[in-house]
Amino acid sequence: MAAFRRQRPRTSLAGRSVLITGAARGIGAELARRAAARGARVALVGLEPARLAAVADELGPEHLWAEADVTDADALQAAVQRTVDTFGGLDVVVANAGIAPLTTVLTSSAHALARTVEVNLIGAMLTVHAALPEIVQRRGHVVLISSAAAFAVLPGMSAYCASKAGVERFGDVLRLEVAHRGVTVASAHPTWIDTDMVRDTDDALPTFTATREQLPGPLGAFTSVGACADALVENLEIRGRRVFVPGSVGVVSALRQLVTGVVGEKLAVAMSARRVPQLEREIAALGGREFGQHSVGA
Repeated sequence: MAAFRRQRPRTSLAGRSVLITGAARGIGAELARRAAARGARVALVGLEPARLAAVADELGPEHLWAEADVTDADALQAAVQRTVDTFGGLDVVVANAGIAPLTTVLTSSAHALARTVEVNLIGAMLTVHAALPEIVQRRGHVVLISSAAAFAVLPGMSAYCASKAGVERFGDVLRLEVAHRGVTVASAHPTWIDTDMVRDTDDALPTFTATREQLPGPLGAFTSVGACADALVENLEIRGRRVFVPGSVGVVSALRQLVTGVVGEKLAVAMSARRVPQLEREIAALGGREFGQHSVGA
């Protein structure tokens, strides 16, 4: 007999308000399109006003955009307030804004390490902090865009992995704090998505790309931004606690101690001994540039 699976209740997005940070391009912009197509009213938040305005115009006059740095608590509060004033409330917040440096720890400036954590982790915290009182009023949903990097590691990703692991843990604690208020919390864990950020890294650091392409199974999977947005918008309706893109990344998450444990680390150390010197030569050739050209706010 087939195992019984409890179906999660689905909450339609029609008429609901959704705020998305990092919405000018990539995953954020594509998720906004998917949410709007399901009837949501979307507030696009980010640092590229021309691109935000273009996406909002594409979606239609019932949507809005607001310029805000996710590390600026006052700017985030203003964006949330404008959303509430326009839409009458807030049902879903998606903390998506993120950056990734083109450095190892040894080659990095202190600024690049700190700024990555500030945008990716503190920015997610401040986004939720600004939106949560309104989300509680609607018994709504919080989505934190973490990464498979929360439980898998690769040379050149120290600050990024640290920040995304922090996002996952932040979400897990937040879920405990707000469950009794009817609020649900998800963390999303994509691998390599066809975005400007990933393409910037591939263009700048061929050794990093070669290493990525040799990762086993889902850890090396490359997914379209559309497929990622499809998985995320589905979560906005079913309100599950995890989103894995592709879905097989969930297996890696469950077995994360094997990935980062003693055996996995020995294999990774042997690979890194060959690749890191090459990687750091490529970083030096960038002439001090530490982020991709599309990492706005870095």
